[in-house]
Amino acid sequence: MTDSRARYLLPFAILVAILAVSTASIFIRFAQNDGAPSLVIAALRLTFATLILAPIALTKHLEEIKRFTLNEILLGAFSGIFLAVHFATWISSLEYTSVASSVVFVSTGPLWVALLSPLLLKEHLARTAIFGLGLSLAGGTIIGLSDACVWDAGLSCPALQDVMQGRAMWGNFLALLGALTVTGYLIIGRKLRSRVSLVPYIFMVYGMAAIALIVIMLISGNSPFGYAPKTYGWIFLLAALPQLIGHSTYNWALKYLPAALVAVMTLGEPIGSAILAFFILNETPTLATLFGGALILAGIYLASRQGHQPKQQ
Repeated sequence: MTDSRARYLLPFAILVAILAVSTASIFIRFAQNDGAPSLVIAALRLTFATLILAPIALTKHLEEIKRFTLNEILLGAFSGIFLAVHFATWISSLEYTSVASSVVFVSTGPLWVALLSPLLLKEHLARTAIFGLGLSLAGGTIIGLSDACVWDAGLSCPALQDVMQGRAMWGNFLALLGALTVTGYLIIGRKLRSRVSLVPYIFMVYGMAAIALIVIMLISGNSPFGYAPKTYGWIFLLAALPQLIGHSTYNWALKYLPAALVAVMTLGEPIGSAILAFFILNETPTLATLFGGALILAGIYLASRQGHQPKQQ
């Protein structure tokens, strides 16, 4: 596909990716409600995605896979490990905090991409990115405290030690860790996608992520067997829609756009997930969560939109 044609398709592709990825939280919650542990869901998600890709990757793209250099293999392995930790932490966060809070926190990934790209992708960081970071941290603090504070003749919050030990705060922390690891995944993808085509790249990365998650799952004492067919159905949908359509579209776009701009695509995910959670899970975000989320999204937008300036030659 030519660059001009790809750029023409980018707006449509981005919309499809956002819609696909927004379903992830819902499928995860359904699988969790059926008794599947978070690590099992994450491991099977990447395993199913890799198995679906395998026939195409090992037939139509086998020669390109054989030509991978050691550097490309190592980078792809690190990208897969980052993706594995991202899913392990983010999916686990949904056991402790709300869908809206979790997805908003994990969507701070574009902010961290904007902050790290000057060092790793040789792009300059604008002052707007620093302002965006401040907004996002303020919004994150508001969301983190919103589940712990109550309004009763005035705002009443528990002691800081109690807040840090709360389930919601732990879930928000896990989601934030998921954002930091997805940053590494996107930055490496930006480096590799300039010389590696899409299917071989995602087959390598998803496969490595699946292996890492299977190891983590087994070490934690979980088993991928013994669940109801409906549970495996939810996880299969998780692999097919958010992973193979959503994430793969993001990886496709990395060839044509800077990592920070691709990361901006995830800004639509909290909105889509919150809407789906409201209608399907009857999960209504609090005003504090909405306000904090707005600050985070504004901060991410500013940092990612104007956080990079072209490198001077």
